[in-house]
Amino acid sequence: MKIIFSLFVFLIGTLLIAQQKRLPIIDMHMHAETEIWLKESPCYPRADCSGISVSFNDPKELMPLITEQMDKYNIVLGVLSGVDLNESYRWAELDSRFIVGPMVGDPNETSLSQIESGLANRKIKIIGEITSAYYGLAINDPSLDAIFQLASQYDVPVQAHVTGTGAGVHYPITKADPLLVSEVIQKYPGLRIYIENAGFPYIDKTTSLMYIYPNVYGDLSTLAWITPRKVFHKYLKELIDAGLGKQLMFGSDHMLWPEAIGLVIEAIEAAEFLTEDQKRDIFLQ
Repeated sequence: MKIIFSLFVFLIGTLLIAQQKRLPIIDMHMHAETEIWLKESPCYPRADCSGISVSFNDPKELMPLITEQMDKYNIVLGVLSGVDLNESYRWAELDSRFIVGPMVGDPNETSLSQIESGLANRKIKIIGEITSAYYGLAINDPSLDAIFQLASQYDVPVQAHVTGTGAGVHYPITKADPLLVSEVIQKYPGLRIYIENAGFPYIDKTTSLMYIYPNVYGDLSTLAWITPRKVFHKYLKELIDAGLGKQLMFGSDHMLWPEAIGLVIEAIEAAEFLTEDQKRDIFLQ
C-alpha cells in the first residue's frame, strides 16, 4: 500500500513539474523605454487589466522586470524597438534573446545612415516599429520609401503601427488604415510586413489585406490586454475563421507594463476556439 501511495505521489509530482514547463514563445513586439510617460495602465473601460501600473521610478529598472517575465513564460526571442536605438542595443548586449529594430516616427528626423549601418553589421535585423501615423504620415507616405527600400535591400521584415487604436485622443486614426499597406506591398512586392493588433478594429480591411498578401502578418499585442477579453476573442476568431491563423503572431507591446506580457499570453491560451496547433503557430511565428 505504501509503495502504491509513494508511486502516486511521484506521478503527481512529475505531472506538476511538467505543467510548469512552458513551450517556447517568440514575442514580436517589445519596447525598450527610456522615460516613464504614464503611471497608470492604458486599458479601456471594462478590460481585465485595471490593476496594472508602473512599479518603478527609473526606466533602467524596466529591463530586468521584462526579462523576468521572459523567463517565466519561456520567451526565447523578443523583437525590440524604442525611441533610443542605443538603449535597444544595450538590452541586446545584456541579453542575447533580443533582436533590435529601429523605431521610425517622423522619417524626416530618422537617421537612414544609422539604420543602414545597423543592417550592414547585422545589429539590426528588423525595421520598426514604424509609428509615422502619430506624426500624421500614413504608411504609404512617399517619405517612408527610403525605409522600405532598405528593408527590401537587406531582406528584413517591417513592423508597422497600422491599427485603429493609438495613444491619446489626438491619434490620427485615418492615417492608420490597414488597407494602405497594400500600396506599400505593390511598390515592394517581396516585403514582409506585420501590422500591430492585426489591424484592429478593421476586420474586413485586415482580412482582405492578409488574404490577398500572404507576406502581410498581424501581431496580437495591445488588443489582447487593453480591450475586454470578449472583444479580443471575437476579433481573433474572425481572423482564424478566415483561414489566417498562419499569419498571426504573438506580441506583447508591454511598453511600461511587464505584466502585460502574461496578459496577452493568457488571453490567447484562453481562446477555446483555438486548437493547440493554432496556438503554437501564433506563439512561434
